[in-house]
Amino acid sequence: MKKPTLNQWVASAFAAVCLATVTPLQAQSKGELLYSTHCIACHGDQMHWRDKRLANDWISLKGQVQRWQGVAMLRWSDEDIVSVAQYLNERYYRFPKTADQVSLAQPFASPWLKPTPTAGQ
Repeated sequence: MKKPTLNQWVASAFAAVCLATVTPLQAQSKGELLYSTHCIACHGDQMHWRDKRLANDWISLKGQVQRWQGVAMLRWSDEDIVSVAQYLNERYYRFPKTADQVSLAQPFASPWLKPTPTAGQ
């Protein structure tokens, strides 16, 4: 087997360093970044696959994200909440997309109650 030249070794090392430092930053969505920064400490993969999960559709998923960011006093914007909910939906839940996936269409009276869909959602 032929040994790599110094130029080949340097080029390979440079490519590896570039991929290691650039790709993860580009690959993360805002929702994934927020989730991995603030939520992953308490929520592992098993949280999203348990039998008694409270997110059963897109509306309740947004409601749970809204609820828990409030409990953690994160003060996320509606856009942040939707971004995290979209990330979770793409990664775990795969609920059907609805017309209101760009905003929080339904405010909740209590963060402890499971939200109920309104007409047309």
